[in-house]
Amino acid sequence: MGSKSVEDLLEASAGFHFSGFHLDNLALGNSEVEQPTTSAAESVHKQPFVIGVAGGAASGKTTVCDMIIEQLHDQRVVLVNQDSFYHNLSEEELMRVHEYNFDHPDAFDTEHLLCCMEKLKHGQAVDISFYDVKNYKNYIGRTRRVNPSDVIILEGILIFHDPRVRDLMNMKIFVDTDADVRLARRIRRDTVEKGREIGTVLDQYSKFVKPAFDDFILPTKKYADIIIPRGGDNHVAIDLIVQHIRTKLGQHDLCKIYPNLYVIQSTFQIRGMHTLIRDAQTTKHDFVFYSDRLIRLVVEHGLGHLPFTEKQVTTPTGSVYTGVDFCKRLCGVSVIRSGESMENALRACCKGIKIGKILIHREGDNGQQVCVELLMPPLPCVSWCYFTDILNAVQLIYEKLPKDISDRHVLLLDPILGTGNSAVQAISLLIRKGVPESNIIFLNLISAPQGVHVVCKSFPRIKIVTSEIDTGLNEDFRVIPGMGEFGDRYFGTDDDEQQHVTTPA
Repeated sequence: MGSKSVEDLLEASAGFHFSGFHLDNLALGNSEVEQPTTSAAESVHKQPFVIGVAGGAASGKTTVCDMIIEQLHDQRVVLVNQDSFYHNLSEEELMRVHEYNFDHPDAFDTEHLLCCMEKLKHGQAVDISFYDVKNYKNYIGRTRRVNPSDVIILEGILIFHDPRVRDLMNMKIFVDTDADVRLARRIRRDTVEKGREIGTVLDQYSKFVKPAFDDFILPTKKYADIIIPRGGDNHVAIDLIVQHIRTKLGQHDLCKIYPNLYVIQSTFQIRGMHTLIRDAQTTKHDFVFYSDRLIRLVVEHGLGHLPFTEKQVTTPTGSVYTGVDFCKRLCGVSVIRSGESMENALRACCKGIKIGKILIHREGDNGQQVCVELLMPPLPCVSWCYFTDILNAVQLIYEKLPKDISDRHVLLLDPILGTGNSAVQAISLLIRKGVPESNIIFLNLISAPQGVHVVCKSFPRIKIVTSEIDTGLNEDFRVIPGMGEFGDRYFGTDDDEQQHVTTPA
């Protein structure tokens, strides 16, 4: 089993409100992504950022899309309209077109939409028909070539209705505009652009448009991550959305797959400190000094993901300042021994914090994924005996945790995330102790992509905070370029001769 390649093992492990801008449960990158089996980077680069923009007819969806596209001018962005996927009407339906409900979910060819979106997400160009709004049918022989892009904006009144379409999206926006405004815009659009009589427009609105909005469109508002009042008139909201998209596009590729992975923003200071602690010639004193600085940054970033409550205080000037109160129910858990190097930084940030200990014995960690003990079945195509052998290689030896740990948010400390085996064991123990998965924040200095895949797939609700993601694992399942045996270098128990002869891996 030890001769398995990393690729083979991965294959086996197959109420924010601001200035009229609502942000609820934003979960980016929540679509189902297959595990990379050959080249993780190649697979990730094919995954675009998909934005869904929904709302009632004439709510201003197209204006919002145009403003986002205009501001993302330096990115490859394409727009896909749900209107392009209307079913063609039969001769009988055309004869009674005024009795046809174009705002009903059944009016759209959702299967065709899903097919096109899947091709775009996998880097394939698609041809999408133009829909003739006057004659209620697709133009025969006339299509629009849509090429794969960094950002895909999917716009339509009912794009949040089908859960399969929702699951494709990294960001869901609902344009919320007053009903009277929407009706006025619809009358102007249909009479001027489509040449329809105002009586016909009002009749269609009362018979189909309004009931469909109440029954099918408005209920999907609950799925939105972002709600924009006033549509394209809300420039503050558009600017914040574009900034958020730019941040996500600039993140490490793995962050686009796993919304629970956070890499602190890199600066020359951070890169410089990484350069020093990765250098095999760096002295123990400098290694500890710069490691402590980096650890402090990771801890501070991790604390920023804890829940908070609003709090008002009176300043020395007699003014009232509205701020936030820290999370009180908190503890740290270090994975002995490397994780103990992160305890001082945590104590410096959280005075009097309780810190538990976990000791995991690794007998030649060979990179094979550990089964999450009895919390989930073995992965497909892998026998239970295979996992039993692995569990014998990675064993929990000792644990000392706060008695009330199940009631606390837990910061799990381990500076290196390599194969993910130790992390899986530690997280499994915390969950068995009653800690909710969503209450665990795993803090480390560097992560290997393989370990990120293992942990995030096994525990999608924990958060991982790291300062850098390295290239991968070598044939000995050591993180590369890495920084060597962190615990030995930090506590001064490494072989001095070897330290200055070989480059740590």
